[in-house]
Amino acid sequence: MPLSEHEQRLLDQIERALYAEDPKFASTVRGARLRRPSRRRRLQGAALFVVGVALLVLGVVVQDFWFGGFPAVSLLGFLVMFFGALITLTAIRRGNDGAAQAEGDSKSRPAGRSNFSQRMEERFRKRFEQD
Repeated sequence: MPLSEHEQRLLDQIERALYAEDPKFASTVRGARLRRPSRRRRLQGAALFVVGVALLVLGVVVQDFWFGGFPAVSLLGFLVMFFGALITLTAIRRGNDGAAQAEGDSKSRPAGRSNFSQRMEERFRKRFEQD
């Protein structure tokens, strides 16, 4: 749902206030920078998972790689698959928690907030209490 003109102006004011108050923090939480590494890690994890599945199946099918009745290639495939899934899941979790973590950081320092931020937060609360 698109924002109204008034909401867009308020959002722009909040954004300018954030840049003026803490430019370093504002530049670190830009959306484009946070999405790319997470996306790359998800793709790497998925590729590792697929390679692990292939090694797992290869170790079971080709019994020449069994050492003393133990499918070592299958075990290696399982470990690669496990780490691929782990990388993918941590990348997904980081991507979703990035915005929540940024919100938590701003709430953790109420003393440093400007009057503008407090006013905007109060307006936001009032708007949702009315609904």
